[in-house]
Amino acid sequence: MPRAFPFFARGIPGSLAGKRETKHPSAGERNLQDNEQQKETDMNILHLKYAVSIAECGSINKAAEEIRVAQPNLSRVVKELEADLNIGIFRRTARGMELTPDGERFIAQARNILKQVDEMEEMYKEGKPGKLQFSISAPRASYIADAFTYFSTKLGKDDAEIFYQETNSQQAVRNILEVGYNLGIIRYAAKYDQYFRQMLKEKNLQGELITEFTYCVIMSENSPLAKKDTIVMDDLAEYIQIAHADPYVPSLPLSAVKHEELPEIPRRIYVFERGSQMDLLSVNPETFMWVSPIPERLLRNLHLVQRECADNTKRYRDMLIRRKEYKLTKLDRQFIAELTRSKRACQV
Repeated sequence: MPRAFPFFARGIPGSLAGKRETKHPSAGERNLQDNEQQKETDMNILHLKYAVSIAECGSINKAAEEIRVAQPNLSRVVKELEADLNIGIFRRTARGMELTPDGERFIAQARNILKQVDEMEEMYKEGKPGKLQFSISAPRASYIADAFTYFSTKLGKDDAEIFYQETNSQQAVRNILEVGYNLGIIRYAAKYDQYFRQMLKEKNLQGELITEFTYCVIMSENSPLAKKDTIVMDDLAEYIQIAHADPYVPSLPLSAVKHEELPEIPRRIYVFERGSQMDLLSVNPETFMWVSPIPERLLRNLHLVQRECADNTKRYRDMLIRRKEYKLTKLDRQFIAELTRSKRACQV
């Protein structure tokens, strides 16, 4: 379970804290107790909700309207939280309130605490165990989707909530820090390893290498490319490339990364949804796509062919990431096991 902030237990009503022995304090003791009570209520779960609302709205004014709390009260809560924790949670900009690196970690923890409180309330109100939870963001990779498909067949009969989002590396990191996802898979060129490891360190995340690979080319089994035993870059010039078009490397300009990851080609179609990509490749023999190796079962089902490109030597890495405090659940381990199986089933 992720570590809670020290104020998680503050401001808890007496009904939850247990009964106390009745005592009649003196006037001086009453003043001291009043001061201590004020300190205890400086930060509480409600204030966490306020901070999360501001982060989601990106503005104190919008958050005030959303949760119907006076704007000055929200500003005061933010100042008190920042002073008590000795960090800056938000950065005030012309665009509104943006999270600082410390703020990203704080909001991620706050969301986790609020989620645990909601689960606890639901558990005891309904008198039954909470639902099993699994959430992951991943690149648009067929071997990962294949692992998720088989993982879904082993969920059993327990109540469960499962979230699987295909997206880019930047959003996968944001989903863990801001949305509340537990796991993510990021993909990047091996030459940028130091940039990504530094980014994970700064955001208090840990990563484990899943696989390292070279992109191969897939196309329709009816494509003239499929008849070639060996493919080189020049063979692709007259065909239409299907591409994601959302590369990301921390600390590097997007324009520079795009120039390297998406070199000039006469015809290219940008598609951000994997199902449509596969349909285009299956139906249009003039299309091709660079992909991580795909399990043979999927290639057969989609009538696609996979080939290595002789002069493509660039290496990529897929890395599983999570918060450092997060402990893998049984469902997480089941998914990782399927991921390992699917990866081994990929042959070029």
